[in-house]
Amino acid sequence: MVWLWLALGLVVLTAGAEVLVRGAVGLAAAMRISPLVIGLTVVAFGTSAPELVVSMRSAFAGQGEIALGNVVGSNIFNVLVILGLSALIVPLRVDRQLVRFDVPLLIGLSIAVYGMCLDGRIDRLEGGLLAAGLVAYTVWSIRKSRQESDPAVLGEYATEYSEKVPSTPGRLVLQIVLVVAGLVMLVVGGDIFVRAAVDLARQWGMSELVIGLTLVAAGTSLPEVATSLVAALKGERDLAVGNVVGSNLFNLMCVLGLTGLAAPGGIPVGSEAITQDLPVMVLVALACLPLFLIGQVIERWEGVLLLVFYGLYMGVLIAEAQGREETVRVLTTVVWVLVPLTVAAYLASLVRLRRRQSRGLQ
Repeated sequence: MVWLWLALGLVVLTAGAEVLVRGAVGLAAAMRISPLVIGLTVVAFGTSAPELVVSMRSAFAGQGEIALGNVVGSNIFNVLVILGLSALIVPLRVDRQLVRFDVPLLIGLSIAVYGMCLDGRIDRLEGGLLAAGLVAYTVWSIRKSRQESDPAVLGEYATEYSEKVPSTPGRLVLQIVLVVAGLVMLVVGGDIFVRAAVDLARQWGMSELVIGLTLVAAGTSLPEVATSLVAALKGERDLAVGNVVGSNLFNLMCVLGLTGLAAPGGIPVGSEAITQDLPVMVLVALACLPLFLIGQVIERWEGVLLLVFYGLYMGVLIAEAQGREETVRVLTTVVWVLVPLTVAAYLASLVRLRRRQSRGLQ
């Protein structure tokens, strides 16, 4: 029955996010709001809304480790699994804007959140700072979008978000109903999902943090999975990458920020998260820079590598929860062997890229 409730909560969460996005996009289009603003705000919020609802619900229920594990696990999952699977479908093109601004911002925020957690808690002041960062980032994104002049980008936004719909009272009421219904489904689905996840954690003898890092993180990332995989299948490779980076930024600033600001006593942070999972999140963010920078394309072999690292990370988490120390040592050894090999491969790729560029200049 626990698995059935877990699946039901997941379905309601995902459906709620879809209904919310459709209603909000329709409402904004009917009110003649800029399609660029819709894409940067409404759609980003909709795909990350499950993380926000689950984290808020967990924090208010006194299960703060699930709230933190949900965000940390989602950010790790988004890069290693979603980018990995998308790159297997088609090599992913990386927009220059991501390398110049968004990825460095993601790295800086990840390090800042790690620093906030070192005292064992994300308090309301720190949550407020993160939430304020979200406001500043959104305002900057909107201003930047209004200066967009690339006809291809403008055409893509217009096609996806700017339907010519009649602004009638009935149409507006319908979109408002969809938005409200989506929010209700998110709240209900989040409640069902968290309750089932906690019950499962107790049955398996696993900590709430591990459940948050695994089941909850993967479950609430389903909207991002769907968005990036569909984008990759349609050949919209820049969208697949941008969705992951944008979602991770939203998780750190909005989900952690609002949860830390609203929850009584903030978000508690355990020693296990400080010594293991938060450093992994920071390392994954740091890995995005060479991954995106070299050739500005994520190749299929890199997608396989990302999935392998996620499998090793999950293996360590599960083995630790079950007390299988020998398995943990073996998997950790494999990681320590793969990391220098991966660094060497990227250095070799960088050298080849520089040689090609110098030949081109000649």
